[in-house]
Amino acid sequence: MKRIQWFPGHMTKAMRMMEQSVPLADGIIYVLDARCPAASFNKKLLRLAGAKPVLYVLNKADLADERADAILKLFGGNAVKINAAKASSKRDITEAIDKLVSEKRERNLAKGYSKIFRFIVVGVPNTGKSTVINLLAGSRRAVTGDKAGVTRGKQWIRLDGFELLDTPGTMPPSFENQQLALRLAYVGSINDDILDLDDIALELLGEMYEKYPKRLEERYGITGGTKLEMLDCVCRRRGFVLRGGELDYERAERAVIDDFRKGRLGRITLDTCGDMAELLNDR
Repeated sequence: MKRIQWFPGHMTKAMRMMEQSVPLADGIIYVLDARCPAASFNKKLLRLAGAKPVLYVLNKADLADERADAILKLFGGNAVKINAAKASSKRDITEAIDKLVSEKRERNLAKGYSKIFRFIVVGVPNTGKSTVINLLAGSRRAVTGDKAGVTRGKQWIRLDGFELLDTPGTMPPSFENQQLALRLAYVGSINDDILDLDDIALELLGEMYEKYPKRLEERYGITGGTKLEMLDCVCRRRGFVLRGGELDYERAERAVIDDFRKGRLGRITLDTCGDMAELLNDR
């Protein structure tokens, strides 16, 4: 399989912009995908924070399962799991943000002044950074989209009591762990245009069969076999057959990826506590 690598030129500019903005901020809000928190954890982004407090937001919790709850605990008290597409998550993240700067706010009040706290929102593409900001703002302030790499510019957004800087999604310059890179491809954090979707779909079927075999059986009738034989099952179950009886693998591959991304295969978290602990210990 071709090695996954994606670090377009605008990401270099984004990193420079974030480096310049960090001194202006009081903390970092780091948005991760709850289906793959370790895969969406870019150590380079965290290093930008320096000594500033970091709140980890595991977004898209509606698509994740209990493995995400276990991973959440590894971050200690500075983490929250939400679905930024639901208004009910606003209170959870607001309380977590307030907690992040509570000590600094109390010190300021003791000295007789208050201030507007500023936070930089970071993450790899398509984790929902802009959706988190729009949730907090109660309106469409930041640009959002399903395609990786939508946010490009610098946007300080004034909210009630604090300000947020939305930043472009930024990948590490290289992927040390190709399994984690694959998981980013599954969730749509890497631009599909640079991927070999044949390989991605087959690898996704393989990992799903290893961790969630019942889901594949229920959706596609898969009970075992090679990855290609699993794809055959998808074609037959979904009726992806060309004239002459040839199986339409391209449609099947896209269907598998789409089913996963839209939650049709159920709530899934592919990363483990071990994956996340290894990254946290190697910062």
